[in-house]
Amino acid sequence: MAMLGRRPVRPSGPVTIHDVAKAAQVSLSTVSKALNGTGQLREETRDMVRRVAEELRFRPSEIARSLSGRQRRTIGLISSDHHGRFSLPVLEGIQDTLDAESISVFLCNAAGDPERERQHIHSLLANRVDGIIVTGTRATPRHPLNLEGEHLPVFYAFSRVVDPDYPCLLPDDRGGGQLAGEHLCRLGRSHVVHVTGPAHVEAVQHRRQGLEHALAEHGLALPPERVLTGSWSEAWGHEAVDRILAAWPSTDAIFCGNDQIARGVVDALRARGVRVPADIAVVGFDNWEIIAAATRPPLTTVDMNLHELGRQAGLQLLTMIDGGEVRGVQRLPCSLVVRESCGGQMSQNRG
Repeated sequence: MAMLGRRPVRPSGPVTIHDVAKAAQVSLSTVSKALNGTGQLREETRDMVRRVAEELRFRPSEIARSLSGRQRRTIGLISSDHHGRFSLPVLEGIQDTLDAESISVFLCNAAGDPERERQHIHSLLANRVDGIIVTGTRATPRHPLNLEGEHLPVFYAFSRVVDPDYPCLLPDDRGGGQLAGEHLCRLGRSHVVHVTGPAHVEAVQHRRQGLEHALAEHGLALPPERVLTGSWSEAWGHEAVDRILAAWPSTDAIFCGNDQIARGVVDALRARGVRVPADIAVVGFDNWEIIAAATRPPLTTVDMNLHELGRQAGLQLLTMIDGGEVRGVQRLPCSLVVRESCGGQMSQNRG
């Protein structure tokens, strides 16, 4: 068994069972038996083969594919979305792209747990996926995946890395805020209040900037005190309405940072005898159908087009897998879905 203490040299391409056999100077069947724990082998032979496989970073689950010579095109999708509200539309878009290429998707939910994410990465690498897409609940900056020394295309969809050079695709939140503001201005609303999520969140800042830009284009301002930040919840929408009616009784429009806040706002206005949209128009953000359609009246809201975002993410990852270069943060335009809460008729306007 002539390893003689030398460290095997890892091939530049994917490691196969043939590479392990060559480095260990044994037969293919010996490698298979050693890594599968079968057959009659001396323990020192089995240990030596396993050590060589580990040093070459050959995964035991690769044996069958290496022996057969078959190639499977597979993609890993790692999500931190507990409820699937955002990751499922993205996944459906990804599958639309990859199904046409006969590529399978392994879905892994890390649920925001770094250790669980590490385990998923290890499993995806063991299955020799061709690339990985990472998605989340919101586009909060995160660290890049730790690929354990492997070189593999990774694309971040509705998720982003702190380093701006990493390939990421995000909704154009600033453009979405601008769509909402322009629509309210066209309806003749001039006293706008913005009720949104936590102030430190990038999407919150971008949506506010888009609203401010739209109002400025119509000669209107958004004073800082008319931007109310809180949690992404209906309860916060209820609370904000009390503040708005007490401080600014002339308010004729409220742009909400998400649909949950907007539903709370609409319910609270109705409970206080304020008519929506006759007295105050309300616009949300997300186009979460189960909330937007069930709100009374149905909610005008900005759609982040997550299905299309997933489809584009799949195309971008395929480009990377084929050797193309994809870098930096890209933004996908949002749409405005007009329903009754702002006085318009049902329609959809692209950003």
